[in-house]
Amino acid sequence: MVRSKAAKESQDGAQQDQSLPKWAEDEIKSVQFDKPEEIPRTGYILDIYEKDFKIDIQVYEAMPDGRTIVEGLDVPKTMKISDFMKGFVYEFKINFFTGPLSAKVVDLLKTKFALDMTAIYKFELKELQMMDVESDLPAPSSAEDEAED
Repeated sequence: MVRSKAAKESQDGAQQDQSLPKWAEDEIKSVQFDKPEEIPRTGYILDIYEKDFKIDIQVYEAMPDGRTIVEGLDVPKTMKISDFMKGFVYEFKINFFTGPLSAKVVDLLKTKFALDMTAIYKFELKELQMMDVESDLPAPSSAEDEAED
């Protein structure tokens, strides 16, 4: 099907309207984060990005912003990321940073993009410890244990 010139121009205009204005982009890139709040959570590692020192995790208790999956969690370079293991239960201590957005940007995101977003969040891993989940289960009895009694 052939499009009319007017239809093509309106479609191109719609695509341009979907981009963020430079002033809003600049504000978002330079957002100032508040002091971090340390948040303990349990969960497991979904993916490990050793070169970037980042991990993706799933937590059992939601983060303060409601999410249960945190992508791109920053890992301190002092930690040995090669020792991290996917699928095992960990206790994480996470620094949770909030960077509030101006009312002007909040309004732009709500009206132009239908996004209800008042802040940008940043997550940094502070520490983690693998949990020994199996030891919480009763040990299965074996025939040898019963023979010794």
